[in-house]
Amino acid sequence: MDTIFAQATAPGRAGVSVIRISGPYAFDVATQISGALPASHHASLREFRSTDGELIDRGLVLPFQAPHSFTGEDVIELHLHGSTAVTSAMLEMLSKMTGLRLAEPGEFTRRALENEKLDLAQVEGLADLIDAETEAQRKQAVRVFSGHLGDLVEIWRSDLIRAAALLEATIDFADEEVPVDVTPEVTALLKKVVEGIEKEVAGSKISERIRSGFEVAIIGAPNTGKSTLLNALAGRDAAITSDVAGTTRDIVEVRMNLRGLPVTLLDTAGLRDTEDTVESIGIDRAISRAGDADLRVFLSMPGEALPIVPSPDDIVVHPKADMFPNETDAVSGRTGKGVDALVAKIAHVLEQRSMGSGVATHARHRTAMVAALQGIAQSEDVLRFGSEQYEMAAEELRIAVRSLEAVVGRIGVENLLDEIFTSFCIGK
Repeated sequence: MDTIFAQATAPGRAGVSVIRISGPYAFDVATQISGALPASHHASLREFRSTDGELIDRGLVLPFQAPHSFTGEDVIELHLHGSTAVTSAMLEMLSKMTGLRLAEPGEFTRRALENEKLDLAQVEGLADLIDAETEAQRKQAVRVFSGHLGDLVEIWRSDLIRAAALLEATIDFADEEVPVDVTPEVTALLKKVVEGIEKEVAGSKISERIRSGFEVAIIGAPNTGKSTLLNALAGRDAAITSDVAGTTRDIVEVRMNLRGLPVTLLDTAGLRDTEDTVESIGIDRAISRAGDADLRVFLSMPGEALPIVPSPDDIVVHPKADMFPNETDAVSGRTGKGVDALVAKIAHVLEQRSMGSGVATHARHRTAMVAALQGIAQSEDVLRFGSEQYEMAAEELRIAVRSLEAVVGRIGVENLLDEIFTSFCIGK
């Protein structure tokens, strides 16, 4: 396998720049650059020199001997001063050395997968951790990167393999004098697995929302202060405000961190009957997007009818609290009255939903788990016909096992790998 290198820290001026080298020639290259290497996992201060002996920089060299490294190969980290000139000089020198090439996006992580240092779910967790913007996203990504989903899959997989083995053992000894009815034990194992997978499937949609962000739509008639409220929540003039009804015609999105949760606020067109073609398109989009949102905040006066009916978790507040000081549950983006209380309500609803999240964070995880449930259900259907159908039941369980193995990348995911790893930066 080629020896690869890349800058692992962000490009540009910084206090420290880290260059990572991985592969069979990593230690030889580092020895040429810095002299004798320290013991594995021990950093040491060295002078880094070019092939003609010119001093490039003084910094730390940190070796990781295979298989005890991120990639599972021999790995060297060079910690340089974070000057763009120093980093460029080192990268330029490495590019001219025999046996080395610049790493492709995500290639270090891909080698970790190929060398079984990570499973595919952990790889996705690492990508999510790098992209995490909020505390909730960080915590969730750390759980996946730590292998929690892989651990669950392994438990389910082991139970299904045990159930299939029991059925196959009965088939093998069908002619013996002492037949054993394994149905109760198999049924108990399948029930346990189904309960675990169903719980994870139920929480996967919330997990996806934590990863990608919740959407909260602000809904109301024209001139109820939706755009002003959005600007107040965002802390900036994200939407145009005016006294002219129908100013907002397209959906304005503002992404924010709401008490550790990723939230995208949607300012929508005022809902009313109109003959204006452009405004009508905006209203149709508002109704459609509000219907897909995770939560809706309605700005409406008591008795006011809107074309969207609030769901039980939706929040209904009265607009323009500065003009109606005696109204309860009122909010004003202009004065800030009620804004903190509204933020607290939104956060409470989303926090309650987040409590039901699992560790399956991608749609493909859910798809594979649902396929496994289907295989188990078909196996249970066949089991009802008795021992004559045990062979068919065992085959359905093997199909379910293969579906679960796709979650962690053991089989059937080759077509996904390029897409997943190109989302990484080159140094990862």
